Amino acid sequence: MKDANPYCGCLYFSSNALARTLTKLGEDAFSSTGLSPSHAFLLMAALRTPGIQPMVLSNQLLLTPSTITRLIEKLEARGLVMRKTEGKSTKVYPTSDGKKMEKSLKDCWSGLYRKYSEVLGEKNSKALTDEIYKATVTLDGM
Repeated sequence: MKDANPYCGCLYFSSNALARTLTKLGEDAFSSTGLSPSHAFLLMAALRTPGIQPMVLSNQLLLTPSTITRLIEKLEARGLVMRKTEGKSTKVYPTSDGKKMEKSLKDCWSGLYRKYSEVLGEKNSKALTDEIYKATVTLDGM
């Protein structure tokens, strides 16, 4: 396989190629909601944990605080989440319109999983996901 592409042995090259492919799959999977995958995952997190703090979202979604803020602002503009200041902290809650999207978001997420699992195999998909996540956490801690 390495002869096919001189860069395929590079983790940076291969992981970015995979990310582009999965981004396309994710965008297709969530297109019916009108949300990007990042917006969808943030809304799902707010649905799972109403009152979640932006820093927790940042840690869960592995995104910078400034990116989380931009995502929240767009979801607020669409009326899907709202921020409330409680004491010294800000918390994010789904709105009633956001709550109405819960089933379709879960269906889209399941569809995304099915799509890549059909191609890679369920066992390989789970193993690859575990390894990529471990590598991400390890490299992020450098």
